[in-house]
Amino acid sequence: MPSEPVRLGRKRALPPCPNPLFLQWLTELRDQAAEKGLKTQYVYQKALSSLKKYPLPLRNGKEAKILQNFGDGICKILDDRLEKYYKENEVLSVSPIFHPTSSMSGPDAPIHSLPSEVKASGQCSSNQDPSKAFLNTQEPSATSGGPHKRTKKVDAGKAKGGRKKRGYVPQKRSGGYAVLLTLYRHTQVPGNKGFMFKNELQTEAQPLCDKSFTVPDLGSKYTAWSSVSTLIQRDLVLKTHNPARYALTELGLAVAEQLESGDREERSEQDVEDTGEAGEPVACPDTVDLTQGDDDDGGHDDEDEREGRLAKRAPPAACLDDEVDLTEECLAVEQGEAAANGILLPGCYDIILCIDFIETTGGNTVKKQDLVKELQKNGVTFDIRKLNVGDFLWVARERVAPDQEQLRPPPVKELVLDYIVERKRMDDLCGSIIDGRFREQKFRLKRCGLFKPIYLVEEHGSAAAHLSLPESTLQQAIANTQVVDGFFVKRVQDVMESAAYLTIMTRYLQKLYQNRTLYCRSRELEGDGPRDASISCSLMSFAEFNHGAVKNKCQTVREVFARQLMQISGLSGDKAAAILNRYNTVNSLVQAYDRCSSETEKEKLLSSIKYGKLKRNLGPALSRTVYQLYCSKGPLS
Repeated sequence: MPSEPVRLGRKRALPPCPNPLFLQWLTELRDQAAEKGLKTQYVYQKALSSLKKYPLPLRNGKEAKILQNFGDGICKILDDRLEKYYKENEVLSVSPIFHPTSSMSGPDAPIHSLPSEVKASGQCSSNQDPSKAFLNTQEPSATSGGPHKRTKKVDAGKAKGGRKKRGYVPQKRSGGYAVLLTLYRHTQVPGNKGFMFKNELQTEAQPLCDKSFTVPDLGSKYTAWSSVSTLIQRDLVLKTHNPARYALTELGLAVAEQLESGDREERSEQDVEDTGEAGEPVACPDTVDLTQGDDDDGGHDDEDEREGRLAKRAPPAACLDDEVDLTEECLAVEQGEAAANGILLPGCYDIILCIDFIETTGGNTVKKQDLVKELQKNGVTFDIRKLNVGDFLWVARERVAPDQEQLRPPPVKELVLDYIVERKRMDDLCGSIIDGRFREQKFRLKRCGLFKPIYLVEEHGSAAAHLSLPESTLQQAIANTQVVDGFFVKRVQDVMESAAYLTIMTRYLQKLYQNRTLYCRSRELEGDGPRDASISCSLMSFAEFNHGAVKNKCQTVREVFARQLMQISGLSGDKAAAILNRYNTVNSLVQAYDRCSSETEKEKLLSSIKYGKLKRNLGPALSRTVYQLYCSKGPLS
């Protein structure tokens, strides 16, 4: 008995979307948002998914509000585009219901994907893209010998509706533009491997893009690299393997060729304009002045004329090579002499953030590593080293090419910029006030030779309410640091905001010192006092700065005397400095006490000394305490 045939389940083909125009417009909106790195791309993607599942045609955008993820904004956009679409295709509409002045809603409104002309011609079904139908209607009219006026109408409709048919072309100087051009130029190199890795692609594409491929703009998490996903979706770039390899598809190669030809023409026109403005010929044979004979050649094609003139203008290769060699040699000699004299020329150094190693090790290492990871995400170039004062500072590091004949890299010159940051959490600030480090650190910061100290305070919400000192005391200490000591105080909430502030400061300093010549100065010759802003490019070397800021170095008698005075409660660094300006050593102070005639005069000897910016008196209480410290044999009263 023959076995029954196996019955296989019949798979029913899913019907296409009955709303192709809405589908096309939402896809365009999503791709535009993805190109710009906006989060609305996800909103449009959800609306697209809901639209694809809906089996019935929609007459207008307002009816789409019954679908999930369709709000008033998306519906209004669809209605506006629908009205614009009717106006543009008015020439193809025969039925009066398609006239733009007719009602666009109600039970008699037309389905937006079914123009009457297309439906009557039988070239398009309700599920077909109308832009394709317009192309199909043109063929029978052209071959059947219809009236010429009819052909012009169809061509006009094609020209208007054809703008939506145009292929995707990334905006100039955008991320997609830079990636396509870089991949195309890589394919033109003989012996290329046919693909590029992410790191080398980002490095070579960066000069062609206005945005950064690694660091997002402020307030955004998207970079220029985000546009690569759009290129992959549009089948312009192929991504394979792990680690990822990027290559151009055939469609991407065609688009990149268009971009390259447009870029080449623009550069050629710019070269001609620059040469015409300069008016000076190149010092090589076969040079032609482009300003002569312009009126005589008016009958020739402008493009051919421009190319011919550029060909005549180009100097011989040998002449160019000689000029390049001489220029590079002169630059190398100039840079070498400048570095030997302690001068860093513009473009010969990099601004680098230096982090004290204490900020990355010891204690809660996990939280300290968060700062480093955040700086790495932001693309900040930093170096972790031992800083004898402060937690962060910036140096201008000389660019030196490695010597192939030497094992170790050559020594580089580093000049310290005038900005130094002391970072304090609220609990750390409380502890430093209790054990006396707070005043000592501020005193050392003011004496380190850098004149723009910054106090970075991490408040961490209400953490100050649970410390051993009242919150009002901590806030008063921060205010005194800003008003009395003259520090710039920056308040942040957590480590993430600290990293953001250091990132912004690094970029600001890189821009500030971009075209400046830096000179190396000696701290001993200039002293510790404030200096004029006109010589802000005269900086200390890092070695001299760090050596001068050593905490436990060999101290002079004057420095030991200052540290003794600062151990007295209420005697700050400014007050100690004011006493030292009149009495350099303990011996000179004791001799002044001996010259006093009475005990009262000795107690008030220091009371009239002025200190600080406000030039206040030291006061009789501190004066009596200092007198008892150095002249009383018994305990202090």
